[in-house]
Amino acid sequence: MNLRLALYDWVGRYGLDRARGDALFRIAGYDSEPAAVARRFWPVVAVLAGALAGFGVILWIAANWNDFGRMGRFALLQGALVAFCIGAAWRPRLRAPLALAAMLCIGALFAYFGQTYQTGADTWQLFAVWALLALPLCLGARSDVLWAPWSMVVVAGISAWVHAHIGHRWRVEPQDFDVYSIGWVMAGVLVAALGRGLRRFTGAGIWSLRTAGTLTIAMVTMTAIGGLFASRVAPQFVLALGLLGVAAGVLAMRQWFDVFLLSGVALAIDTLLVAGLVRWIVDSRVGEPIGLLTFIGLFAAGLLAVSVSAITRLARRYG
Repeated sequence: MNLRLALYDWVGRYGLDRARGDALFRIAGYDSEPAAVARRFWPVVAVLAGALAGFGVILWIAANWNDFGRMGRFALLQGALVAFCIGAAWRPRLRAPLALAAMLCIGALFAYFGQTYQTGADTWQLFAVWALLALPLCLGARSDVLWAPWSMVVVAGISAWVHAHIGHRWRVEPQDFDVYSIGWVMAGVLVAALGRGLRRFTGAGIWSLRTAGTLTIAMVTMTAIGGLFASRVAPQFVLALGLLGVAAGVLAMRQWFDVFLLSGVALAIDTLLVAGLVRWIVDSRVGEPIGLLTFIGLFAAGLLAVSVSAITRLARRYG
């Protein structure tokens, strides 16, 4: 039963006047805005407003593309960037949303710069400069509102860097082992930088860490699967299993435990092990299809059960 509706029913049934009705609602705790609204709802609305404001500036310039010259477009983007930065410095309560809008304007500015002048720079260089220029905003805002999208920009830049250094082709070959290793190390440094050890300096929270960690896990897992099903198994598959195993060991420690990231790492390991079993079965060409499918399904279910049981025990132990 809805208590608010019951209160309205009582007011009507007993003919309470305005003063008594207000007193009844005040006793029930319905006389003011719920604390959760002020704590969660309005900050979320402000963040969405900041993101939409930055995105709206980009779309408005695109919609009126023919009405502005080259310098006019640059002036508008730079003016919006300066305005959002000034607003973020002037209004501390709106610092994170306005800084987010400024970050989007930085990306739009460099995208337009690369489109206008055709400098020949690789895509990863634009992402790198974007992340570098947005870093002061993130350090100033000290909020996941900035760090989470910033981590997306950095991971996109790392992926573009890997793509550029393997011949601008998405391939997983043994000769590309060094490039992928460097890319994974850079992604690992990003996750560590957003972790608890540097939180007092960065102000990054749990969601920026989880965003960077999830993107890194996805990048490593997809690359490993590509290396597994190549013409010959690439060493990236073995390296990925080793790195994920190390990550699982670190995240299983009390001081680094995070059930979200540990679950993602466990799922990635289970996926690679099942995929490795499938590759071995395909290469060996033994057994009946129905029996092999049943065996693969049971193996996958057993891995998942073991992973869930281990993570659940750790979560209960650490409280």
